[in-house]
Order: sequence, then C-alpha cells, then structure tokens
Amino acid sequence: MPNITLPDGSVRSFDHPVTILEIARNIGAGLARATVAGRVDGRLVDACDVVSEDARVEIVTPKDPDGVDIIRHSCAHLIGHAVKQLFPSAKMVIGPVIENGFYYDIWHERSFTPEDMAAIEARMRELIAQEYDVVKKMTPRAEVIETFRARGEDYKLRLIDDMPDEQAMGLYYHQEYIDMCRGPHVPNTRFLKAFKLTKLAGAYWRGDSKNEMLQRIYGTAWASKEELEAHLKMLEEAEKRDHRKLGQQLDLFHLQEDAPGAVFWHPKGWRLFLALIDYMRVRQEKAGYVEVNTPDVMDRSLWETSGHWQNYRQNMFTTTTEDERIFALKPMNCPGAMSMFAQGIKSYRDLPLRMAEFGKVHRYEPSGALHGLMRVRHFTQDDAHIFCTPEQMEDECKRVVALILDIYRDFDFHNVRIKLSTRPENRIGDDATWDKLESALSTALEHMGMTWEVFPGEGAFYGPKLEFVLRDAIGRDWQCGTLQVDMNLPERFDLGYIAEDNSRRRPVMLHRALFGSLERFTGILIEHHAGAFPLWLAPVHAVVMNISESQEEYAKNVAETLRKAGFRVETDLRNEKITYKIREHSMHKLPYQIVVGEKEKAAGVVAVRARGGKDLGQMSLPTLIECWQKEIDSKTVLPAAAPV
Repeated sequence: MPNITLPDGSVRSFDHPVTILEIARNIGAGLARATVAGRVDGRLVDACDVVSEDARVEIVTPKDPDGVDIIRHSCAHLIGHAVKQLFPSAKMVIGPVIENGFYYDIWHERSFTPEDMAAIEARMRELIAQEYDVVKKMTPRAEVIETFRARGEDYKLRLIDDMPDEQAMGLYYHQEYIDMCRGPHVPNTRFLKAFKLTKLAGAYWRGDSKNEMLQRIYGTAWASKEELEAHLKMLEEAEKRDHRKLGQQLDLFHLQEDAPGAVFWHPKGWRLFLALIDYMRVRQEKAGYVEVNTPDVMDRSLWETSGHWQNYRQNMFTTTTEDERIFALKPMNCPGAMSMFAQGIKSYRDLPLRMAEFGKVHRYEPSGALHGLMRVRHFTQDDAHIFCTPEQMEDECKRVVALILDIYRDFDFHNVRIKLSTRPENRIGDDATWDKLESALSTALEHMGMTWEVFPGEGAFYGPKLEFVLRDAIGRDWQCGTLQVDMNLPERFDLGYIAEDNSRRRPVMLHRALFGSLERFTGILIEHHAGAFPLWLAPVHAVVMNISESQEEYAKNVAETLRKAGFRVETDLRNEKITYKIREHSMHKLPYQIVVGEKEKAAGVVAVRARGGKDLGQMSLPTLIECWQKEIDSKTVLPAAAPV
C-alpha cells in the first residue's frame, strides 16, 4: 500500500491505492476543491489517476503554471463539445496548448464567421455553467477506433494511424462529446470560467499547403477572471501598438507582394533605421570594434566549408551562372568573417580582434510565417565576430554582456532575462571542449553578479549560447541579443594565430548580435514606444507651423536654424487653421510642435508644445536648442561599455 511523500517532506500512508483527488482530500477540503491534476514522481497525471505504489506526489492547482496549461487544454476540448452541438457535421482535428492560450483545428463544409465564433463561445459558457465532470477512460485501441469511426471523426482515425504502437488511449468524455488525448485535463468544467475566444484563422492539415485547409479557432484561458481581464487589456493595447498599423500611420514603411518578406522603407522609417546603425557604430567604436563589410553573394564552396549548405540549404536563396557555378545569397555573416580573419598572418598581439558588420542577409521563410518587420526574408544584422585566445574568452564574454545590457538601457529596456542554452544531444566537439565553453559563459555571468536561467540541450550544434530576452512596456517578452561561443568554424576554416611561443594555435570565436535583426528590433521599438519615440530616436524631432501667411518666412527661418543645430525638423505652412494642424501632427506622435504667430514673430521667439498636448510656453531659439540638446544627451551619453 502506498506511502505518499508530499513536497514538504511529510509522508502519508494509505491502506489502499488512492487517486490524486483522494490524496488532496486527505490533506484538506480546500485543496481538494482546487485540485486540477497531480504530479507523481514529477510526471503530470489526471486527478482521477490512481497511485498504488510509494511515490512523491504534488497537487497541481490553478496557481501552478502546469495547472493553467491544463485549463487551456481543457478549454480546447470544450470548443469541440460546443462546435459538435452547434455544427454536427464538423470534424474535429487537434486542439493543443500554445503560449497564453489554445486553439482547435476543425474541418467544416463552410467557413466559420465571427458570428459563429460568438455562438460557440456562448455555448461553451453554457456548458461550463453546468459544472459537469470531465471523465477519463483508458480505452483499448480497437475500441477507440470503433468509437471514432461510429462518430465519423475521420481526422481522429488518421491520428490513430500515426500511433501504431499505442495499444490503449485516453478518451475524455465531456457529457456526450468524446475526445482523445494524453491529458491530463481538468476534473470539472468549473475550472474553465476565465476564458475568451480570440480569433479565427486558416490552417493546413499537418501544416502542409498541399493538404486541405482547416479552420482554426484561437482562445485564451487563465486561472482567474482578473488574470484574463489583464491579458485581454494587454492584447487590446498590443493591437493599438501593432507596428504594421503604426508603420502606415506614421509613414515609416510598407510591405507588398512584389517583394514578400522585404521592407520598403519610407524616408521617416529609413531615418529611424539609420539612427539605430549610427548609434551602434558609435557604441562599437568606443568598445574597440572595427567595422567590416563582406559580399552578399558567395560561392557554394564557402557554404559547404561552413556547414550551412548541408544544414541550412532549404532556407538559402541560390542562383547558377552560365559556367554552372552555384552562388548563394548569404543567410548569415559568419563565413565572411572567417574569410576576413584568414587574410594575412595573425599574432596573439592582434587578439582580441572584434569585427562588426551590418550585414544584409537573406533567408527563405515560409510565406505563412512572415509577419511585418518581425519575420522577414531580407534583413540586416548587427553582427560581430570576436576572435580571441582561450585565455581571453571569459573577459570577452563579460565585455559583450556588459555592452548588451548597457545598450538596452539606452533604449528603455530595463527588464532583461538571460538564458544560457547548453550542449544539445547532436553536437560536435568533445565534452572537455563543451565544459570549457559553457564554463566561460556561466563564469562570466557569475563574476558579473548576473542571474540567468539554464536551458539544457538548447545550444547550437557548435557551441553554447546566451540569449537576452527583453520585456516591453506592456509585459511582452522579445528574444533579441545573442552571444555564442564557437570553436567549430575556426576549425572548419583552419584559422590560426601565432602564439607567444611561436606555435600556431586555434582562436576561439564569439558570435555576437545586440539588436539581432535591425528590422525586427525596429518593430519592437515601434510597439514598445507605441510610435512615440524619445527625442533622440524620433525620425522627426518637431514640426514648425505658422498661424497665418504673414509668418511663413519666419517659420522657414526657425526651421532652418534648428536644422543647422542638428535637429530633424519639418514645416507645415498650409493655409489651414492652426488647431487642425496641431491635431493632425499629434496623430504623428512627434516629440514637439512649434507654433509661430505674430506675437512670436515680433518677439523673435517660438511657442512650444510637447507631445501629449503639454504647452511649454514661449522660448527663444537658443533656449529651445539647449533644452533639446540636454534631453538628447541625457538619453544617449554614448559611453564605452560598462567596465568589467
């Protein structure tokens, strides 16, 4: 009979096999009512599952992240229950959990409408209100097949065919509705009240465009109504901040089908893009980097040496010349950096060599994966490749981490998580080398007093890496910067340097990117700032507007003076009411608006309005220039990397 060890170390003995729910009741009635599922020796199980041997058991409630995922998975099944009641001819496919939510893929003879989705959600709420029990039955394979054959669920039968070794499967009964799943699921629908269906989309069966199109219903679910409302508010705010909408509203860029996955930068957007490059150039120069540039198109042989041809060919754009040479648009900048290092003899005195490149790369992404600036096929990376001796490796890692975090602070990202991804199962190099590389990263973080999360097995095949995850103004996480330690490519390209004892040794190479893709980072910045960029980053600092025609020349002179002082200023001299001009330019989210009328012209001053409608009153141009310069300097002091 089982002895159950609880998380606090206490042991409860039972004289018969017990379910997770019975263990919870033995602890307390309140815990039993909150029980969603359990963990038995670390493995998630249903609340109805039986424990018959000694085990360590944890009770999973909605306060547990696994509990929330179980709620979301059960909401997906509930979609099936509601859909089959409202649309009996529909055929259910799969309904997995995704980040912050769930979806269900469904076949139906006609497309669902927003009105259909509203009806499905309403029926789900009716079913939840019944607080019925969700019943699990482990069922022999033959019986499962017969069950779904009788119900006309063709896709479930196909899924069963994909699992030839499974002789028994979990069937979950939502009253008359039956679904197949590994589970676990909630024991009762009362746990599912905090949910919302969010959108409809199309999806191909098995993700293959050659297969039939299915319909996908997305939803989100949380442990409480308060958490749901907070998430929906965040989604509403995210919709307002959508960089694609703001890109059009602020006249920054556009995308079109003639160049899928590539960006048409408008003048204001290109100014913003160049501001990022200019900023990074200054930071890198102060941190001891040299900037290089390598070809966009290179021969297949180079990609074979690097290993990209064997491992990344399906994502590369290639062309064949008349003499049958095969060339590829570079998907990464690394091989070019290898070729740069290989030019001439390098000494230990030349190291560390920090080579930066704003390299344009091209990667084939499926059309369905493209998403504004966030996922493109043609983009620019702020890559750097640092070649150093093994003894310099840890200090170089520390310098990179310090630089990355300092730069993110300039862009108003103060909440940054660091992830350390360690050796994957499929890797090159011996364990001793991996020990050294992983230790360089973890020791660097430790000596800097950083905290980090370890993700075992998620490193690149050639080396471990750090990933830097930014949290934006509305709580979303974005993975941007990376630092990878690599001894593979220097080996493949046979790179070497002359050591102090005149022997030839292999350098270590660090791959480093801070923005990652400049296009993606621009999209993140647009959404983080909701298009209201700080003065130093704004494509246009201010607009100068006249009240009437008699101030036109004065307005032009004001704008020219500000431009000569280094500010990006436009004029609006249209014969429109000043209130109309102010309202229109407020939509463009400019940091400042400058108004000149007869009083300002006579006094040789300007009236200044800050973003948000704040009236700063009249100022002389020297005073205004001084104020703006102080504001810019306070945001971009442009120091060297933080000392290590």
